[in-house]
Amino acid sequence: MKTVNDKVIEGYSIINRCKDEIAKRIIGQNKMVSSMLMGLITGGHVLIEGVPGLAKTLAVKTLSEVLNVSFKRIQFTPDLLPADLTGTMIYRQESGKFIPRKGPVFSNIVLADEINRAPAKVQSALLEAMEERQVTIGDETFKLKSPFFVLATQNPIEHEGTYPLPEAQLDRFILKLAVGYPDKDEEVEIVQRMGDETDIPVSKVINSTHIDSLKQTARSITIDSRVESYIVSMAASSRPRQNGKADFIRYIEFGASPRASIYLHRCSKVNALFSGRDYVIPEDVKSVAHEVLRHRIILNYEAESEGLTTDDIINEILKYVQVP
Repeated sequence: MKTVNDKVIEGYSIINRCKDEIAKRIIGQNKMVSSMLMGLITGGHVLIEGVPGLAKTLAVKTLSEVLNVSFKRIQFTPDLLPADLTGTMIYRQESGKFIPRKGPVFSNIVLADEINRAPAKVQSALLEAMEERQVTIGDETFKLKSPFFVLATQNPIEHEGTYPLPEAQLDRFILKLAVGYPDKDEEVEIVQRMGDETDIPVSKVINSTHIDSLKQTARSITIDSRVESYIVSMAASSRPRQNGKADFIRYIEFGASPRASIYLHRCSKVNALFSGRDYVIPEDVKSVAHEVLRHRIILNYEAESEGLTTDDIINEILKYVQVP
């Protein structure tokens, strides 16, 4: 019978095979690739934010090709309707009955491209699917296949003709990634590899069974009670009513909820798995803190007037909370 450590070693090997395959197309952006895999293993969803041309969509499509699961891409536009995502009832003349026609959300991996370009009623159509793993069409409710993983992209610099995601929907994403530019050496390699527009093939290395196994392995990873207390302290220190001592608290309108603590707990375990360990250390928590908390801490006008970002406040939280 395999021990936890044996399962971790096996899972570590599977993850590295997946990363190596994705690296055939995606140069650099290691944090983005790791975070997408982290979202998949934790069973959460991932919001990817970055300017155009940083391979956000390509990375998601490549991930879907490496996984032996179904994939659908939905281009969000202002004229999109909720039924375009979830599906609708259609009339069959030969039988005289209405039957459901399922939409693209009935896939294992769903790419919601430029999610902030569709109005709120379309964005909210994803809420039931993301949280409940089910979709209601007419009078019928359908369970979604497992795994079900939503990756959404948005452009941070374009505001005209966009609809910002409401806080309730932002909270449904386990991670929010801020994708930056590659360095010069990486960009030279990107130009050399992709300049001729050649289609670089990738192999399928992970299936649903592997994903279920990785999820079970991540859940079995040990986390000490002191590290759990560290996680809760980190989330609690962002709440103005619970923390009146730290100087940075005056910049926070609303702090992170207990859901943030839960997601920090889950992601820290997966980060330990990425390092081939069967136990969590404080550095695992620090490594995932920005992605988990970035969209859950709401800053006030004072922070905006001083040019502070949520990442700046998270840096202060990491300094403020005592490491066990």
